Amino acid sequence: MIAEVIFREFHVTYNPRYLCSLLKQIGLSYQKAAFVSDHLDAEKRKQWVEVTWPSILKEAKNNNAVILFCDEVSFAQWGSLSRTWAPRGKQPKIKTTGIRKGLKMFGAIEFFNGDFHFMETPDKFNGQSYTEFLKHLLNQYDRPIILIEDGAKYHGGKIVNPFKQKMKEEGRLLVYRLPSYSPDYNPIEKLWKNTKRNATHCKYFPTFEHLKSAVISTFKKYMNNAIMVICVMKQLREDAGIL
Repeated sequence: MIAEVIFREFHVTYNPRYLCSLLKQIGLSYQKAAFVSDHLDAEKRKQWVEVTWPSILKEAKNNNAVILFCDEVSFAQWGSLSRTWAPRGKQPKIKTTGIRKGLKMFGAIEFFNGDFHFMETPDKFNGQSYTEFLKHLLNQYDRPIILIEDGAKYHGGKIVNPFKQKMKEEGRLLVYRLPSYSPDYNPIEKLWKNTKRNATHCKYFPTFEHLKSAVISTFKKYMNNAIMVICVMKQLREDAGIL
C-alpha cells in the first residue's frame, strides 16, 4: 500500500521489501494502534499537568502532607492471559474454573516514600465501602493527606461527600479529581498491571482463596519493598526533583 502511495504521489517505484528499511531509516516503526477516548478534554489535561499538579506538590510541602494516588481494581478468579514463550505451533493452554467471581480491592500509593495501602471489599464498589477505605487511609497517618482520585460515581454522593467535607474542615483530608478519562495520570494503574503480570497472568486458581492468596502475596511485597511502588512513579518523581 505504501509503495502504491509513493508511486501515485511521486512517480517513483520502490520494492516493498526495501520500503521497510527505508521507513526505519526515517524514524518510523511498525506499531499497533491504540484507542484514545473521544471524551478527552485536552485543555483540562494540560491544566492538570501545568497548574494543578505543581500546586499539589507545593501544598504538600507547605503543609507537610502526604500525597496518595488511589484507585480500585478487580482480579478475576478465571485468571488472565498474557504472551509467554512456548514451542512454535503449540499454543499455551491455561486451566480455568470459568467461575465468574472477582477479588475487589481498593488501593493507594504514597508519592514521596512509596507506601502501599489496600483494602478488600466483599461487595460492589460503592460509597459505603469507599468511605471505609478513606477511614483506613486516615488511620495510617498523623499528618494531612492529599488524595488524588478519578471521577468514579461512588467517589462522591450522599455518603462520601459529607465525610470528605468533615475531614477537610478538620485539616485531615484534601481531595483532587483527575481529569476525565485520564488513567495515564494515575501511576497506581501501572501497579495494577504489574500485579496482574506477577500474580494472575497465565495462572490457575481452583478456588477464590487461591486467587486472594496470590494477590495479597504480591501486595505484601509492595509493602515490604517501596522500590516496587516508587518505580511506577519514576517520571513524576524525576519531574518533581525527587530522586
